[in-house]
Amino acid sequence: MTKDFTRNAQKTGGIADNGETAREATRAVVIVPILPQRFSNSGNGETNRSQFQHEFQRSDEARLEEAEGLARAIDLDIVHADIVQVSTPRPATLLGTGKVDAIGEIVEASHAELVIVDHSLTPVQQRNLEKEWNAKVLDRTGLILEIFGRRAQTKEGALQVELAHLTYQKGRLVRSWTHLERQRGGGGFLGGPGETQIEADRRALQEKILRIKRELETVVRTRTLHRAKRKKVPHPVVALVGYTNAGKSTLFNRLTGAGVVAEDMLFATLDPTLRRIKLEHGETIILSDTVGFISNLPTHLVAAFRATLEEVVEADLILHVRDISDPDTAAQAEDVHAIMESLGIERGDTKRIIEVWNKIDLLDDAGREAAQRLSAAATGNEHPIPVSAITGEGVGALLKEIEDRIAGKLTKVKVTLQHNQMRLMDWIYQHSSNVKRKDLDDGSIALTMDMTVNSQAMLDEKMLSGNNR
Repeated sequence: MTKDFTRNAQKTGGIADNGETAREATRAVVIVPILPQRFSNSGNGETNRSQFQHEFQRSDEARLEEAEGLARAIDLDIVHADIVQVSTPRPATLLGTGKVDAIGEIVEASHAELVIVDHSLTPVQQRNLEKEWNAKVLDRTGLILEIFGRRAQTKEGALQVELAHLTYQKGRLVRSWTHLERQRGGGGFLGGPGETQIEADRRALQEKILRIKRELETVVRTRTLHRAKRKKVPHPVVALVGYTNAGKSTLFNRLTGAGVVAEDMLFATLDPTLRRIKLEHGETIILSDTVGFISNLPTHLVAAFRATLEEVVEADLILHVRDISDPDTAAQAEDVHAIMESLGIERGDTKRIIEVWNKIDLLDDAGREAAQRLSAAATGNEHPIPVSAITGEGVGALLKEIEDRIAGKLTKVKVTLQHNQMRLMDWIYQHSSNVKRKDLDDGSIALTMDMTVNSQAMLDEKMLSGNNR
């Protein structure tokens, strides 16, 4: 069923802070093609969700809402948004002739300069649609690349996005410079055609790709050195992953007190951020916030960001943050699992993955009770942790779970410190809780406290080795 989401155009013109007239936002039409299942995710470079593909399907309205969110992420003025049913995709235009003509009339009437097609388009399809609609056409991959290009702040992020964009562009060169094809590459009538413009463009792109790869190798070596230095001071690494806009950066800020950009926008943050956290019983961890995932994430980006995503691959613990208030949370979770599996992280690795149900503050009372009940009913390491990164609800339970996984569960410890071991007192108070002290007649001190398994092992080692620092 086709749904029309026509909106009134909203101008962004006005006076900027510097007194100049602000540029009007690009007017865009958003089209979401809905194809039969047999044509979905087949050979267009989209991420395949394997056997889970049929189990969790997004609603058409959710797909449209996400496509509009992607368009707004680069400040486009959406003048029309539509769901288009496609019974059989056309090799030349993807959409049928009637749909192409109808959308062309909308583009012309709304004076749109850009059409977003929320599906992978071949270079031929993109070129033909641009000719039919007399407007620039971006497919889903191109749109995500545009967003990433705006969000990248670090040198590494900018290089990764540029590499992905050039790799994408290389396959979309079309034969528009035919006036150079009659050049002769040799003498007389035996010489073949010289280098065509498309070949020159492709060679130039390849040279740029090789140059960026060399620059990235230098950046990757630097990141590897930093990772090696962190391993010398063995603080466990906890990585946040999740669907874009699941609230990872907000949760990161709540846990660390950092000021990472956190907005209600798809891909609000792109570059990875790392911060140290000291847990309640003294264990120090490094928390890593990574780029958000999305359905049908372009393979160019997965390949380009592999160095950054190594922070996730090598993490000691992974927090899979889910927007539990989103009706499509199950489908989003499958997309995240599919990308993690492509990185070599098994979905069944419950010892390493903690599922965090974020945004419970957006649930009604019944929904919140159901989330808490499901969490309590799960056994072992499979129970999710319901939290609200905005209000802080459940964050204490999450930190306790992280500490239990990293340092072991709390245990009751009893020790007696001799007079030559008193310097351990400060360390003990930093790595334990509920400390009870009793001074003995011989000058020693008997202590009873709660301590993690790791901290107990470290204390035993310090006492045996005589290391009182």
